[in-house]
Amino acid sequence: MNAIAVHPNGSTPPRLTWESAPDPTFGPDEVLVDIVATAINRADLLQARGGYPPPPGASPILGLELAGQIAALGANVTGWQIGDRVCALLAGGGYASQAAVHAKMLLKLPDSWDFAQGAAVPEVWYTAFVNLFLEGGLEAGETVLIHAGGSGVGTAAIQLTRAAGATPFVTAGAPFKLDGAVELGAALAINYRSQDFVDEVMAATGGRGVDLILDPVGAGYLDRNLRALAHRGRLIHIGLLSGSRAEIDLGLVMGKMARLVGSRLRGRPLAEKIEITRQFAERFWPLFNDGTLKPIIDRSFPITAAEEAHRYVSENKNFGKVILVVREG
Repeated sequence: MNAIAVHPNGSTPPRLTWESAPDPTFGPDEVLVDIVATAINRADLLQARGGYPPPPGASPILGLELAGQIAALGANVTGWQIGDRVCALLAGGGYASQAAVHAKMLLKLPDSWDFAQGAAVPEVWYTAFVNLFLEGGLEAGETVLIHAGGSGVGTAAIQLTRAAGATPFVTAGAPFKLDGAVELGAALAINYRSQDFVDEVMAATGGRGVDLILDPVGAGYLDRNLRALAHRGRLIHIGLLSGSRAEIDLGLVMGKMARLVGSRLRGRPLAEKIEITRQFAERFWPLFNDGTLKPIIDRSFPITAAEEAHRYVSENKNFGKVILVVREG
């Protein structure tokens, strides 16, 4: 098969080239998928620069999701057929022409979808689902502040929050991202470059604050996030874009009876990811099939232009997902 190889360039972004690679092997509980499309996540950019190694036992190839067709079935696999159109979350290996996937990690694509739509779902929608509901305990009637509202996770979280009967607020740094978030259902869109999100949140909630915050920024937002939380609010950390170390006012945490949660998806055990897949499919996959929920795609690149696509994402030009097309599907 072929896969993207990473060639470090010292302090400059690495070169990404489409090269021959060893064929994947698959076990009795797995299927082999011919990948048609994958998608870019911030984790891929970090891994390519040497800052986010794959979990033990995972493929060293970039790529945390795929969409494609089943090419072969493991001996224990039932309920799937060769040729089925599927998408799946991966711990690695998506930037390739084939990948092995545990059968219980598969979701069948809606008949009306192309493979790009399938590739735009698993990583960001599972991340939003896990952190809003399984970690954050989001309930109808609550209010959520979603930082990076124009990202893949952000565009998924806006829609899931609305589907749950809760109210999403977002931050973003570009007018087109703020406008897009409002079109998806954000009740408040805050430009973090020109507005203080704490002031805006407090004004919008009558001084109460928000019940839940989804934050990929990290250290630079910690104090303001705590001040923006309501009593018994939950702050879910899903990234460290501004760093990992910050001073914390524990009196503020205790006074608000706040909860701070650190969360990740990639490093969770397979059994946990299978359960996440099951719960997500049961609760929300029907809403994709009927069009209530939709993956948001900014643009697509051929897999051979992965380096250009990484640069596009690193420059924050995208609203929603950026797709890598591996083959015609």
